[in-house]
Amino acid sequence: MTSRRQLLKMGGGLAISFSFPLFMPRSISPAYAVTGSETEAPKSQDAGHISAWLSIARNGAVTLYAGKVELGTGVQTALAQLVAEELDISVASVTVTMGDTAIAVDQGGTFGSMTIKNSALPVRRACATARMFLVKQASNALAVPISQLSTRDGYVRVTSNPQRAVAYGDVIPPAWATLPVDKEATLKRASAFNVIGKPVQRIDLPEKVAGTHAYLQNLRLPGMVHARVIHPPLSGATLIDVDRNSVADLPGFIAVFVKHNFVAVVCEQEFQAVSASRTLVVKWTLPQDSIESSAIYDTMRAEQGETEELRQAGDASHAFDKASKRLSVTYRTPYQTHGSIGPSCGVADVRNDSAVVWSATQSSFGTRDAIAALINLPASQVRLVWVEGSGCYGHNGADDASAEAAVLSQAFKRPVRVQWMRHDEHGWDPKGPAMEIQVKGSIDATGRVDSWAYLVSTPTHISRPFGNAGNLLPGRMLGLSPKPIRYGGDDCARTLYHFTDERVAVRWLPDGALRPSAMRGLGAVANAFANESFLDELASLSSRDPVELRLAHLSDTRAIAVLREVRAISNWATRRANANRRGATVREGVGVALAQLEPGGAYVAMVCQASVDTHSGEIRVTRVFVAHDCGLIVNPDGLRNQIQGGVVQALSRSLKEEVHFDGKAMLSLDWTSYPILRFSELPSEITISLLNRPDQPPVGAGEPVALTVAPAISNAVFHATGVRLRKTPFTPAEFKTNY
Repeated sequence: MTSRRQLLKMGGGLAISFSFPLFMPRSISPAYAVTGSETEAPKSQDAGHISAWLSIARNGAVTLYAGKVELGTGVQTALAQLVAEELDISVASVTVTMGDTAIAVDQGGTFGSMTIKNSALPVRRACATARMFLVKQASNALAVPISQLSTRDGYVRVTSNPQRAVAYGDVIPPAWATLPVDKEATLKRASAFNVIGKPVQRIDLPEKVAGTHAYLQNLRLPGMVHARVIHPPLSGATLIDVDRNSVADLPGFIAVFVKHNFVAVVCEQEFQAVSASRTLVVKWTLPQDSIESSAIYDTMRAEQGETEELRQAGDASHAFDKASKRLSVTYRTPYQTHGSIGPSCGVADVRNDSAVVWSATQSSFGTRDAIAALINLPASQVRLVWVEGSGCYGHNGADDASAEAAVLSQAFKRPVRVQWMRHDEHGWDPKGPAMEIQVKGSIDATGRVDSWAYLVSTPTHISRPFGNAGNLLPGRMLGLSPKPIRYGGDDCARTLYHFTDERVAVRWLPDGALRPSAMRGLGAVANAFANESFLDELASLSSRDPVELRLAHLSDTRAIAVLREVRAISNWATRRANANRRGATVREGVGVALAQLEPGGAYVAMVCQASVDTHSGEIRVTRVFVAHDCGLIVNPDGLRNQIQGGVVQALSRSLKEEVHFDGKAMLSLDWTSYPILRFSELPSEITISLLNRPDQPPVGAGEPVALTVAPAISNAVFHATGVRLRKTPFTPAEFKTNY
């Protein structure tokens, strides 16, 4: 169990002062490879070769070249644990380099809770293969059969005489660069694990706590200049005029850059660029079809969408029509911004025939390819170096700021740093799109669900670059067309439950008023909110316990296990019975929710206890209970941290967060107009039960808990007050409208 006080202590709680470590990068030649002092073997990037994944230095230090990146989820530590386990070395002897397109394996982007799910097996295979080759080499060197050798602490040892040993660094095979990864390599059994499944302190935290960690925002290059991009007031606005003379006499001013709708100021120093961006006179014309955020759902219903059927069983419409107990409702979720605490940044050094871009992207290779297309260079001549930036858990402004820096560096033939401001991040990061879900269902005479009809209306939840320059914000401002992909809006529209008569469909809509893209959980957050809230409504309609109704329609044993576990750790029946629900101004309620992040993600069951002030409308979540099954657990401490963070973030999204805009400008541009959860509003208790399954592959743990928060709160509010909340966020105004 973690209390609010403990959570504050773990997070540092109070910062007295800051120091900002500026740093210079090491060699930036695109031809840079890991050679020489680190290992005498050449470096491959072919995932079929061991050297693409690993290098082993003469001193025994091991480097993993991961294509995935650290976003604050602890994957750097978890990946080091995988390496340490299979090579029988300490975590301290493993360095994990991440997201550098010149040396890393292209593993795709770091999103969708797929890093450990997709990395565990290939990393372990590469390490197990490397161990096998090292043992073979040691067998020759020691003249001892392989069957009489074992590995420990970076040495191959004679099992009967452990003092007789050779270090890994002394028996690296000469053909290391071309040694293939054996897909049939024998991996360690779970019963033999010494590192996997054990709590290991985060590799990245000491420097972050000490204030010495170098973020992208701290990067400085020789001869670097600073830029600010002046973004339009609203999506779809068109540039009319720029008064260059309005900033010509400012200190440190270098130039104004104007091309199509791309406007920027470039100055010698950071705050000179800030001043110039505020002083520059720019005129825009607004789009004629702009709408206000209050009209989102009316606009969505009027759109000509394209319907896709996701699941069909029996005849849900007929079953609904003939049912005596039936219900038809609509759920809504708004546009939301990522709200990265630190605005995005990008640094680029573009030469005539090559470029290096430093970025906090989630997808090094995809963003590299898109930027290469944007500046008209072959992707092979562009190197993207990932450097940690602001946390995002989705597609924030990192890719766009990096691409803007590349465009400006190419234009001015100098290294350029683009730092977004708070209004840029809130106003122009891609948004988690608004969604509307219509659900109809009915209950039969035995209290079971006998019909379920579900229709979600949504735009795509992805506009990541994926190699397409038009998907980048500067690409759009330069007149390039995005490449639309329908993705994510249907995630978790299909439930874990079995209904005899069921229809689930998605109605795909155009992009809408704001640029949509991935926010943590994508459409699964809204779909789980609708599904789990509606099932609770049917439980009330049938006068059944919400947990029992869920169990009655489940066959998935892992789903059943987490639901039963959260019922136990929350003391569900007693807590519900003891909740103060009548007579008082402030009433208590207890709600439940269950979800699995599809496809094949973690199972999560949650119980929330909430208090509702019926006069003010304020909702406070006081206690949270989570049962979590993500298969094999690599680092239980890291997993608990992710669950705690996921709960807090989803509480904020559920209770407070909504982007507002009118026909003239974005209105949610700071923390006052887009409030988030405060430390004082955290639950007093977050209790977590981890269901470890060593016989199952590990899957991502970052997103799944977010799916259960909104419905668990909504269901708790109903239990407390009898009020159904069907639109997030659950603000005081929203409650009072329905009370």
